[in-house]
Amino acid sequence: MPVLLLPVIELNTFKVKNVRLPDFPPAGEGLKDSGDIQTINCHYSYSTPQDDGEAHSTYFDEKVPIPEHSSEVFSFRKLWAFTGPGFLMSIAYLDPGNIESDLQSGSKAGFKLLWVLLCATIVGLLLQRLAARLGIVTGMHLAEVCNRHYPTVPRIILWLMVELAIIGSDMQEVIGCAIAFNLLSLNRIPLWGGVLITISDTFLFLFLDKYGLRKLEAFFGFLITVMAITFGYEYVMVSPDQGQLLKGMFVPYCQGCGPVQLEQAVGIVGAVIMPHNIYLHSALVKSREVDRADAKKVKEANKYFFIESTIALFISFLINVFVVAVFAAGFYGHTNSQVHAVCNQSGSPNTDLFPQDNNTLQVDIYKGGVMLGCFFGPAALYIWAVGILAAGQSSTMTGTYSGQFVMEGFLNLRWSRFARVLLTRSVAIIPTLLVAVFQDVQHLTGMNDFLNVLQSMQVWQCLIALGVPCLDVRGRVRTGHSMFVEDQQDTDS
Repeated sequence: MPVLLLPVIELNTFKVKNVRLPDFPPAGEGLKDSGDIQTINCHYSYSTPQDDGEAHSTYFDEKVPIPEHSSEVFSFRKLWAFTGPGFLMSIAYLDPGNIESDLQSGSKAGFKLLWVLLCATIVGLLLQRLAARLGIVTGMHLAEVCNRHYPTVPRIILWLMVELAIIGSDMQEVIGCAIAFNLLSLNRIPLWGGVLITISDTFLFLFLDKYGLRKLEAFFGFLITVMAITFGYEYVMVSPDQGQLLKGMFVPYCQGCGPVQLEQAVGIVGAVIMPHNIYLHSALVKSREVDRADAKKVKEANKYFFIESTIALFISFLINVFVVAVFAAGFYGHTNSQVHAVCNQSGSPNTDLFPQDNNTLQVDIYKGGVMLGCFFGPAALYIWAVGILAAGQSSTMTGTYSGQFVMEGFLNLRWSRFARVLLTRSVAIIPTLLVAVFQDVQHLTGMNDFLNVLQSMQVWQCLIALGVPCLDVRGRVRTGHSMFVEDQQDTDS
C-alpha cells in the first residue's frame, strides 16, 4: 500500500491518520475519480515541548496580552504591548564594557572607527532578529533549542563558552559600578568597597520583578533614559564636529591606523555583539501572549518585535556615538602633559593620574571621568559617573537573567535567582576584588580591554548556536503547517 509522506517538522504539525491511497495508475493515465480515495480521518494536534516547564521558568510569572486590531496594518497599541524585551536586550549594548570601548575608540582613533560601531550594531540587530524569531516560532529560547538539536559534547562546549562570556561581562559590570561609586564619593569609597557594594545591590534588584513584568521593563527603560541624558549632556558640552562625525560613521576607511586601532576595532565588535545577549533575547520574547497556532499572529509578533528591537538598538547606538564623539573631539591626540596641566589648573585631586610626559594619553572609564571634570567642570564628572552607574546596574540584571536562561536550557537545571546570582557573581567578584585590593585602578580598568577582546573571540559560537535551529525556523515560517501521514495497519476487512 503506497503511503504519502510529506516533510516532518517537530512543531505545528497536522497528524493525519488512516490515509489509504489506491495503486498508482500506469504512466500516461491520470488518477481516477475521487471515489478511489478512501475517507480521510483527520486529527490535528498541536504540541509545545516547553509547556511542561515554562511555569517554573524565570521572568514569565505573567504574560503581557496583545490587543486585537485585526483591521489595522500597524497599531501603536500593539507596538506598545510588544515593547520591552528589545529594550532589555539593548542594555547589553550599553554596559560598562561598551562605554570603555567607546571612549578608547574616540581617544585612540578619533571618529575613524565609528563605521565599525555602526556595522557591528547592524550585525547585532540581525542576530537579535534571528534570536527573537526563534523564540516566537518555536516557543523555546536558544539554549532549549540547542539542548534538543546538538549532541552532548558540543552542547556542553557551547554552554561553557556562553558561561565564560557571562562571567566576563559580569566582571565588566562590577568594575564599572565600583569606579562609579569611587568617582561619586570623591575617592571616599575605595574601589574594593565599590566592588562589595555591587554584591548587595544586585540582590536588591532581584525583587523588582515581584512588582510585575511591565514595571520591571519600565525600570530598565528609566536606566536607559538616564544614560541617554547623562552621555547626551557630555556630547552637547563638548560639541564635536558633525561633519567629521558623519564621515567617520559612513566612510569605511581608517587613514593612518595601525595595530592599536586594529585592536580597538576588534574590541568594538566584542563589546557590541555579546553571545549571552542572543540567548537572552530569544527568551524575553516569550513574555508576550502570542498564539503560535495562528500563522498570522506569529508573523505579526515577528514584525512588531523587529520594529521594537530596531528602535531600541538605534537608541543604544546613539548613546555609544555620544561617548565616542566626546572623547574623539575632546581628547584625541592629547598627551599626558597637556591633560596634567589642565587638571592641575582646575585643582583636581587626581592630577597624579597623568604623568608629565609627552606620551599619548591612555584613557579608561576612571580617567575619562576625571578628565571630563578637569576640562568641563565637576558637574561633568558627576554626570559621567551617574551614567556609568546606570550602565553597570542595568546590565547586571540582564546578565543575571541570561545566565539563568542558559543554565535552564542547556542543563535542565532550575536554580533560584539567588543561587544563580551567587554563583556567577562570586566567580566575577573574586578576581575583580583581588585586583581592586592589591593593584591600582589602571590594572582594574585594563581588565576591560582584555574582556572586550575575549567577547569578540566568542562571536563564532553565537553563529554556531543559531545556525541549525534558525535554518529549521526559516522552513517553518515559510511553509507554515506541514502534514505528517502515518502508515497504519489496514483495519478494514
